[in-house]
Amino acid sequence: MSKVDVVLGTFFGDEGKGKIIDYLSSHADVSVRCTGGNNAGHTVEANGKKYAFHLIPSGILHKDTKAVIGNGVVVDPKVLLKEIQELKESGIHTDNLYISEKAHVIFPYHIAMDRLLEENRGSGKIGTTARGIGPAYCDKFERCGIRMEDLLSPKFEELVTRNLESKNKIFAFYGKETFDTKAIVEEYQEYAKLLAPYITDTVTLVHEALERDQKVICEGAQATLLDIDFGSYPYVTSSNPTIGGICTGSGIGAKDIGEVYGVLKAYSSRVGEGPYLTEQCNAIGDQIRELGHEYGTTTKRPRRCGWLDLVALKYAVSINGITGLAINHVDTIGKLDKIQLCVGYRHQGKVSMKFTTNESYLSECEPVYEELEGNFGDISQAKSREELPEKAKKYLARIEEVVGVPIKFIGIGPGREDMIVE
Repeated sequence: MSKVDVVLGTFFGDEGKGKIIDYLSSHADVSVRCTGGNNAGHTVEANGKKYAFHLIPSGILHKDTKAVIGNGVVVDPKVLLKEIQELKESGIHTDNLYISEKAHVIFPYHIAMDRLLEENRGSGKIGTTARGIGPAYCDKFERCGIRMEDLLSPKFEELVTRNLESKNKIFAFYGKETFDTKAIVEEYQEYAKLLAPYITDTVTLVHEALERDQKVICEGAQATLLDIDFGSYPYVTSSNPTIGGICTGSGIGAKDIGEVYGVLKAYSSRVGEGPYLTEQCNAIGDQIRELGHEYGTTTKRPRRCGWLDLVALKYAVSINGITGLAINHVDTIGKLDKIQLCVGYRHQGKVSMKFTTNESYLSECEPVYEELEGNFGDISQAKSREELPEKAKKYLARIEEVVGVPIKFIGIGPGREDMIVE
């Protein structure tokens, strides 16, 4: 039986998963997006052109790869159709796109609810992207969610009517605009007509591929420290972008999982609120942001930037069972004169590798750094790890030594070809 390879983020997202997925998808028969919604984004640079993906797996760029939006994804049909259109305008066909009939649908009332909830949090805001992701997952677990298959059902209007009866009461209570059932039904029935050819039983599709010994790649959105269970709660996303979400978001069993690749950058970054021990609120942080072009693919928000945290990385390795690392932006960090690498936390006078998302604990910790030499020079032409300068090799070796996992992919530039594969 073929094994499923998985690509996950190890920190706060935006690590460059799209580039790794794009490479692996070129050798795969099926590429599955398992969790999240259009609050996430993958950017792939191919043939001098940038493609920004928000819902569609980046495997769509390979015409022989089936690109699957799995059941664990929440889908805004308007955003998805726009993404399909943009791909077509770029000469990328979407005949190889498949959408799970079990994927839940985002409606305008979810987006309005997202904004209302964040507004009511006041100073305790969590930094949501206000795209309706959380409220859509809330409906899913409250068991009043509407799935892709429901868009095609005669009961669709009945389901929307039922939901708006309760949602509109909340909006009215807060003095917000309510929603017209007929308008939403008509709008989404038009979306349904356009999306119907893509909607299918993706669980069966994936398992049939495995039975034929075909290669399957699964991609997670966001990253480990944004996981609803294992991330820095409540400053997290509303799904499980860790290994468990891969299984529940695709229908793939644990026995089928093969390699698990954890993606990171040679530094770290975060969008939104929440603890971040190695953040550099200074000239270094600003320099990293500009060198790495650290602005959100989906939101365009400037990212908080800092040094690489190996304590948090080792936590991600443990949580996900990561078998190999993919490190991007080695060229970026190599432009600094000196590089700091967090190799421990000092807590109450003792240094350890213990990581927890408990805010009280983290507030009492300070990062312990090792300083390494930067100024790697131009590494864009390196074809192997051996061709990298000694200072770059030392940096990579120290990461492997601390976390105990080999580095399999080394990003040395922004393009899909700017990568060393070990």
